[in-house]
Amino acid sequence: MIDDGYGWLLLAAALGAAELAVPGVFVVFVAIAAAITGLLALLFPALTLPAELAVFGAWSVVTVLIGRRWYAEYPVDSDDPLLNDRAARLIGQQVVVVEAIVGGCGRVRVGDSEWIARGPDLAVGHRVRIVGVSGSTLTVVADD
Repeated sequence: MIDDGYGWLLLAAALGAAELAVPGVFVVFVAIAAAITGLLALLFPALTLPAELAVFGAWSVVTVLIGRRWYAEYPVDSDDPLLNDRAARLIGQQVVVVEAIVGGCGRVRVGDSEWIARGPDLAVGHRVRIVGVSGSTLTVVADD
Protein backbone atom coordinates (compact mmCIF):
# COMPACT_ATOMS: atom_id res chain seq x y z
CA MET A 1 0.00 0.00 0.00
CA ILE A 2 1.21 3.50 -0.83
CA ASP A 3 2.21 5.83 1.99
CA ASP A 4 -0.19 8.77 2.54
CA GLY A 5 2.58 11.30 1.93
CA TYR A 6 3.42 9.82 -1.46
CA GLY A 7 -0.29 9.66 -2.29
CA TRP A 8 -0.59 13.40 -1.67
CA LEU A 9 2.50 14.05 -3.80
CA LEU A 10 1.00 11.96 -6.61
CA LEU A 11 -2.21 13.98 -6.31
CA ALA A 12 -0.12 17.17 -6.51
CA ALA A 13 1.55 15.90 -9.70
CA ALA A 14 -1.81 14.96 -11.22
CA LEU A 15 -3.26 18.38 -10.39
CA GLY A 16 -0.17 20.05 -11.82
CA ALA A 17 -0.64 18.07 -15.03
CA ALA A 18 -4.31 19.11 -15.08
CA GLU A 19 -3.23 22.76 -14.84
CA LEU A 20 -1.00 22.24 -17.86
CA ALA A 21 -3.88 20.67 -19.78
CA VAL A 22 -6.41 23.37 -18.81
CA PRO A 23 -4.39 26.46 -17.77
CA GLY A 24 -5.83 29.31 -15.80
CA VAL A 25 -8.25 27.49 -13.53
CA PHE A 26 -6.30 27.76 -10.22
CA VAL A 27 -5.61 24.02 -10.12
CA VAL A 28 -1.92 24.77 -9.66
CA PHE A 29 -2.64 26.32 -6.26
CA VAL A 30 -4.56 23.26 -5.11
CA ALA A 31 -1.63 21.17 -6.39
CA ILE A 32 0.70 23.22 -4.17
CA ALA A 33 -1.60 22.53 -1.21
CA ALA A 34 -1.50 18.81 -1.99
CA ALA A 35 2.30 18.91 -2.20
CA ILE A 36 2.55 20.69 1.16
CA THR A 37 0.18 18.13 2.67
CA GLY A 38 2.28 15.30 1.21
CA LEU A 39 5.50 16.72 2.63
CA LEU A 40 3.91 17.20 6.04
CA ALA A 41 2.55 13.65 5.95
CA LEU A 42 6.05 12.37 5.20
CA LEU A 43 7.61 14.50 7.96
CA PHE A 44 4.92 13.62 10.51
CA PRO A 45 3.82 10.02 9.84
CA ALA A 46 1.50 10.09 12.88
CA LEU A 47 -0.88 12.46 11.04
CA THR A 48 -4.27 10.83 10.61
CA LEU A 49 -6.33 11.08 7.43
CA PRO A 50 -8.76 13.61 8.97
CA ALA A 51 -5.78 15.75 10.01
CA GLU A 52 -4.31 15.47 6.52
CA LEU A 53 -7.63 16.49 4.97
CA ALA A 54 -7.82 19.48 7.32
CA VAL A 55 -4.26 20.49 6.38
CA PHE A 56 -5.07 20.10 2.69
CA GLY A 57 -8.26 22.16 3.03
CA ALA A 58 -6.51 24.94 4.93
CA TRP A 59 -3.57 25.09 2.53
CA SER A 60 -5.94 25.02 -0.45
CA VAL A 61 -7.68 28.13 0.85
CA VAL A 62 -4.38 29.85 1.59
CA THR A 63 -2.78 29.06 -1.77
CA VAL A 64 -5.88 30.01 -3.80
CA LEU A 65 -6.10 33.35 -1.95
CA ILE A 66 -2.41 33.95 -2.62
CA GLY A 67 -2.99 33.09 -6.28
CA ARG A 68 -5.96 35.44 -6.57
CA ARG A 69 -3.93 38.26 -5.05
CA TRP A 70 -0.98 37.49 -7.31
CA TYR A 71 -3.12 37.63 -10.45
CA ALA A 72 -4.76 40.86 -9.27
CA GLU A 73 -1.39 42.53 -8.70
CA TYR A 74 0.34 41.04 -11.75
CA PRO A 75 -2.28 40.58 -14.46
CA VAL A 76 -1.34 38.50 -17.48
CA ASP A 77 -0.95 40.67 -20.57
CA SER A 78 -2.85 39.54 -23.63
CA ASP A 79 -2.29 40.13 -27.31
CA ASP A 80 -6.06 40.59 -27.57
CA PRO A 81 -7.49 41.90 -24.29
CA LEU A 82 -11.00 42.19 -25.79
CA LEU A 83 -11.04 38.58 -27.00
CA ASN A 84 -14.07 37.57 -24.91
CA ASP A 85 -15.79 40.97 -24.87
CA ARG A 86 -17.69 41.01 -28.16
CA ALA A 87 -19.49 44.26 -27.40
CA ALA A 88 -16.29 46.17 -26.59
CA ARG A 89 -14.72 44.86 -29.80
CA LEU A 90 -17.44 46.65 -31.75
CA ILE A 91 -16.32 50.11 -30.66
CA GLY A 92 -14.79 51.96 -33.58
CA GLN A 93 -16.43 49.80 -36.26
CA GLN A 94 -18.28 51.39 -39.13
CA VAL A 95 -21.77 49.96 -39.67
CA VAL A 96 -24.89 50.74 -41.68
CA VAL A 97 -28.28 51.94 -40.43
CA VAL A 98 -30.95 49.37 -41.40
CA GLU A 99 -33.87 50.90 -39.51
CA ALA A 100 -33.88 54.70 -39.47
CA ILE A 101 -32.71 56.26 -36.25
CA VAL A 102 -35.67 58.41 -35.24
CA GLY A 103 -35.95 60.12 -31.89
CA GLY A 104 -32.50 58.76 -31.05
CA CYS A 105 -33.39 55.07 -31.56
CA GLY A 106 -33.03 52.74 -34.54
CA ARG A 107 -31.17 49.62 -35.72
CA VAL A 108 -27.82 49.00 -37.37
CA ARG A 109 -26.33 45.96 -39.09
CA VAL A 110 -23.19 44.54 -37.49
CA GLY A 111 -21.88 41.63 -39.52
CA ASP A 112 -24.85 39.30 -40.01
CA SER A 113 -26.93 40.63 -37.09
CA GLU A 114 -28.87 43.73 -36.20
CA TRP A 115 -28.39 45.74 -33.04
CA ILE A 116 -30.44 48.48 -31.40
CA ALA A 117 -28.68 51.79 -31.92
CA ARG A 118 -28.93 55.12 -30.17
CA GLY A 119 -27.65 58.27 -31.79
CA PRO A 120 -28.57 61.21 -33.98
CA ASP A 121 -31.53 60.87 -36.35
CA LEU A 122 -30.29 59.22 -39.56
CA ALA A 123 -31.87 57.57 -42.59
CA VAL A 124 -31.57 53.94 -43.67
CA GLY A 125 -28.28 53.26 -45.46
CA HIS A 126 -26.34 55.94 -43.60
CA ARG A 127 -22.89 54.88 -42.37
CA VAL A 128 -22.28 55.31 -38.65
CA ARG A 129 -19.41 54.56 -36.28
CA ILE A 130 -19.94 52.72 -32.98
CA VAL A 131 -18.66 54.80 -30.06
CA GLY A 132 -20.14 52.94 -27.10
CA VAL A 133 -21.99 49.87 -25.92
CA SER A 134 -24.48 49.50 -23.08
CA GLY A 135 -25.87 45.99 -22.77
CA SER A 136 -27.21 45.17 -26.23
CA THR A 137 -27.59 48.80 -27.31
CA LEU A 138 -24.94 50.51 -29.41
CA THR A 139 -24.22 54.22 -29.27
CA VAL A 140 -23.41 55.53 -32.74
CA VAL A 141 -22.37 58.77 -34.41
CA ALA A 142 -22.60 59.77 -38.05
CA ASP A 143 -19.44 58.72 -39.87
CA ASP A 144 -18.58 61.71 -42.03
